[in-house]
Amino acid sequence: MAASDAVVGAGVPGNVAVMADSGESGTGFTAETAAGVLAVACADAGLSAVGASMMRLGENAVFRLADPVVVRIGRSADRLDEAQRTVGVARWLTETDYPAVRLVPGVRQPAVVDGRVVTFWRLVAAEERYADVVQFAELMRRLHWLEEPPSLGLPYVDPLGPTLRRLGELGHLAEDDREFLRQRAESLGKRYDGLEFVLPFGMIHGDANVGNALLDESGRAVLIDLDGFELGPREWDLTLTAMYYERYGWHTRTEYESFVRAYGFDVMNWYGYPVLADIRELSMVVWLAQNADHDARAETELQRRISDLRTGGDRHGWQPF
Repeated sequence: MAASDAVVGAGVPGNVAVMADSGESGTGFTAETAAGVLAVACADAGLSAVGASMMRLGENAVFRLADPVVVRIGRSADRLDEAQRTVGVARWLTETDYPAVRLVPGVRQPAVVDGRVVTFWRLVAAEERYADVVQFAELMRRLHWLEEPPSLGLPYVDPLGPTLRRLGELGHLAEDDREFLRQRAESLGKRYDGLEFVLPFGMIHGDANVGNALLDESGRAVLIDLDGFELGPREWDLTLTAMYYERYGWHTRTEYESFVRAYGFDVMNWYGYPVLADIRELSMVVWLAQNADHDARAETELQRRISDLRTGGDRHGWQPF
């Protein structure tokens, strides 16, 4: 699943020069390598990458074309199965008339270009505006009422699997930091296994936060970032909003209380919330580490976060990415 902590979709804006050759898939996942993949993928799809701008760089590189199209480029072809599920989820949500981002019609996808997985999406609105917490809560409540068809082949949630996988790929991370994070993950895995959940088990978004809900041209909230759909406890989808308020101060108390009223359940009143919050927090730290080797701001934030995990320091100074 994606593990960003973007409250408002913060990223790396600005025009990106499109390269003629995307290079080898073994190179680092940077704005430049992603732009090369973009050029090839758009040409194959009959679209133009001229004038494209990067919206954000995280688990995916996200570009906006001059046409009303958004292109998402994944880090590795290892995510092809995940991308195929994402496309299936998007098509099913369209059939059920659920308010979610739509695929670009008439384009065969997902595509694989130089070892990266590429998908093409309709632009939600000309101006990127984010839903408020009440609109987001209503999206989550409606999503959690849906019963997915078995044909989607959704996996069961693996709360620490992506974190452990990323730790194994982070060659630039100091070994003592890697071992500390790995041991923390193992400890949290044991605590998670002992939890008893109170909400029904079923389909979840996987990376549910207000940064993944945009407003369309009519002002309707639309769910985006469908990569992490899976089967799991609904508490998992409520934890980020809670910890963005409780741990980081990214939501106000009034906003969080409004979210709780709109959804109808306060995950912070459940005894297992601190465990889920610790797992989510660890995931956020390791997710950030994959960009720290080529982003000085990310490296500074990463070192602060690891230090705070070691010492139990106050998280209210953490910056969203």
